[in-house]
Amino acid sequence: MKDKPSEWIAISDLMAGVMAVVMLLLVVAVVQKSTSDLRYQQELANAKASKGDSVARMMQTLGAKLGNGEASGLMTLDRSTNRLTLRDGVFERGSACLTPEARAAIGAVQGELAHFIADNPKARMLVEGYTDNLPVTRPVIDYQRFCTVYDDNFTLSAARAREARRALLGTISDDAAKRIVVAGYGESRPLPGVDAADPRNRRVEVQFLVDQ
Repeated sequence: MKDKPSEWIAISDLMAGVMAVVMLLLVVAVVQKSTSDLRYQQELANAKASKGDSVARMMQTLGAKLGNGEASGLMTLDRSTNRLTLRDGVFERGSACLTPEARAAIGAVQGELAHFIADNPKARMLVEGYTDNLPVTRPVIDYQRFCTVYDDNFTLSAARAREARRALLGTISDDAAKRIVVAGYGESRPLPGVDAADPRNRRVEVQFLVDQ
């Protein structure tokens, strides 16, 4: 019976040791998780910066290529939204056909766009067509003349986006071209502060994105 107190002391010492080990393992796990989370956040920040840099470099190069030449009257850059806008003058009136001047202007920047989409596997280009709100009074069915058939502004805007995409593709590979998509919004999205009937709304915008 006299040995029992020492037995209880030994058991309590063992339990204290086990608890100490458990607490140590818990502290190590918390530190490792914090370190892992910090490393992930840093890698994510670095990836975002790298992707942002690739778009910024491309926009800077496009700006230099456009300069103050003839192309600058047909295309504008918005570096805050990473968009290239093809103005109304790039298309024939009421048509999806690009003018010869527009094809030349697009050709001047096409190489840079090809590098951007090819060198960044997660890069995408959204080619979006817009119109003013002047109604289409009768269907257009002469494809040879107008490069499309349409009976409303949504169809016309989508056709213009499609034709702009075709011109932008150039030498871009088929796989990379799958990341260049089109959409037609018709008169539903006029420029901010601009009347819906204003011809400035007739445009195609190309947005440059890099997915995370």
